[in-house]
Amino acid sequence: MISKIVTASLLILLLSCNKKNNDQIVELKSPKGVNAIKFELINGTPLYSVNHKEITIINPSTLGFVFKEQDSLSHNFEIVKIDTTSVDETWEQVWGEKKFIKNSYRQLSATLQEKTGQKKRKLEIQFRAFDDGIAFRYIFQDQGQKDSIQIMDELTEFNLKDDGEAWWIPAYQDNRYEYLFTKSAVSVLDTVHTPLTIKSNNGLYLSFHEANLKDFASTTLARTSGTQLKCDLVPWADGVKVKVKNGFTSPWRTIQIAETPGDLITSYLILNLNDPNKIEDISWIKPHKYLGIWWGMHIGKYSFWESPIQGATTKNAFTYIDYCKKFGIDHLLIEGWNKGWTPAWYENAMHMFSFTEEADNFDLKKVTDYAKKNGVSIIGYHETGSNIVNYLKQIDEGMALYESVGIHDVKIGQVGSRLNMKEWHHGQFGVNYYRFVLENAAKYHLTVNFHEPIKDTGERRTYPNMMSREGARGMEYDAWSEGNPPNHTATIPFTRMLAGPMDFTPGVLDVEIKQGYEGRDVHTTAAKQLALYVVLYSPIQMLADLPENYEGNPAFKFLQDVPVDWEDTRILNAEIGEFITTVRKDRHSSDWYLGSLTNEKSRTFDIPLSFLEPGVSYNAEIYGDPEGTTWNKNASKVAISSKVVSSKDSLKLALGEGGGVAIRFTRK
Repeated sequence: MISKIVTASLLILLLSCNKKNNDQIVELKSPKGVNAIKFELINGTPLYSVNHKEITIINPSTLGFVFKEQDSLSHNFEIVKIDTTSVDETWEQVWGEKKFIKNSYRQLSATLQEKTGQKKRKLEIQFRAFDDGIAFRYIFQDQGQKDSIQIMDELTEFNLKDDGEAWWIPAYQDNRYEYLFTKSAVSVLDTVHTPLTIKSNNGLYLSFHEANLKDFASTTLARTSGTQLKCDLVPWADGVKVKVKNGFTSPWRTIQIAETPGDLITSYLILNLNDPNKIEDISWIKPHKYLGIWWGMHIGKYSFWESPIQGATTKNAFTYIDYCKKFGIDHLLIEGWNKGWTPAWYENAMHMFSFTEEADNFDLKKVTDYAKKNGVSIIGYHETGSNIVNYLKQIDEGMALYESVGIHDVKIGQVGSRLNMKEWHHGQFGVNYYRFVLENAAKYHLTVNFHEPIKDTGERRTYPNMMSREGARGMEYDAWSEGNPPNHTATIPFTRMLAGPMDFTPGVLDVEIKQGYEGRDVHTTAAKQLALYVVLYSPIQMLADLPENYEGNPAFKFLQDVPVDWEDTRILNAEIGEFITTVRKDRHSSDWYLGSLTNEKSRTFDIPLSFLEPGVSYNAEIYGDPEGTTWNKNASKVAISSKVVSSKDSLKLALGEGGGVAIRFTRK
């Protein structure tokens, strides 16, 4: 049942005034009272602080902005209006890791006005208190200013009371978000991307991020001193942070608060802060698994460009379509089908790709017709090379072509350190570019998988054609670099993936990479590759390996069985960077799936099966690491067994170093 309660007024838990200096304090508590935001106006300066139960998380912290010419909108205020609201609703995701999302919060809107000055400008600050965190944003209405607004700085601070361990990647680097996470004390941070995850010395787990980012610069977090962090908006090339004509609404500044690391993952605060679905007809939006003419390019078997080992040929496409039909996989990604690819395609340059002209040896109509005949949908690919000028000139023609041949899914790449070799991917230019492409794709009934993207801030709720994105080091790094260490996939569920789904591209069962670049491997066991499909959520999941490596491999059955659209998600155990065990219930059957993985350490878990339906027997199909198997020893081996279990039972899981376990539970 979906319910919604909105009240026009709410008891303000604390409102006091100091008559001497007109200080004002307002406190807002979450529905169950576990999180509290205190908003203060001290000598005309707005501040906020945050508590979880009796624990202070954020000491009084600054709010406001600086416009051009050092025009500060941060002091000399008085409160002219207070509005309060309470919401308790449940809404249904089009697709997702959980079908029904509870959205329950209390909101305080404080309208401030400058006490002196020619215009006496107003600034509204909205605060929301959830039981899993807090959020706030700024609303600056059009106030008749003649000139456009140029924001030079956002003054928002997060003055952490306690130090703690932080997991972070650096901001303002050429590889965008594609860095391994570093673990360090908060008190030694520089400037980092969000989500920023912290295990506080007070025992709580925190994630700092933003929600509903549009027509604004994304924020990074800069440590200013001690454990004090500050929003550092990503600038345009000319140094201005945000450019708007009349007024603006900032993204929500968010802090997710949890008592266990797993509770961060099952918090849906970011989604709840986004607008409801705007796409009426969603019949063409379909979660799926897919094969791809892709891994062979990354390991050197094929080339992206026209050559004797060209990957995207009509012949290869037909072969892969035949594999899809044989395996029961209904989507196929083909990269490199169009003109413009060269051996230097990934280097920073204004590469000129065509989005309608076919590469030699490839016939798009023949391929899509053959795919349709065999029940397979082709996934298109647009690699922009970060030449956004070139892409936007062709975007409508390119997307219309896909729609005309029955393609409903497109992967879009932005390889390059800057968009147009000039602007950051995550500045306001990039934010608006990615949102425009997403909205434009919806007009042509195309779902989107962004690579080299802007970070996720929950827009998949509003535009459910935003299926997945990269935004971290994925599987491809194991093909041609030093690779991702085993702890990488034990870290990103608590960091990058708190933002939203990731197209990590798992499923390499030939983990020792017998074909391709010498000395490369994927730094996991094959069983851990299976577990990734449950642990790393995405509504689209690639079966990344060469299809010939799946033939005759009994472990491939799990990849054929595992769904990508879920009724429910639970975290059974977790420690950031160490291990995680996730269970999810299939949205379209009574099956449950379990994925458990570890870092470089071997582990043994006793897992209670209380999540299963009581009084029902299940068959557990178990795919695990054979005894003695590690990520660098007999890593391709998978031990497969089955056992009848019920909700009263426990299972003992043995994970090798860099290993994992995957289980399917089916009702008997």
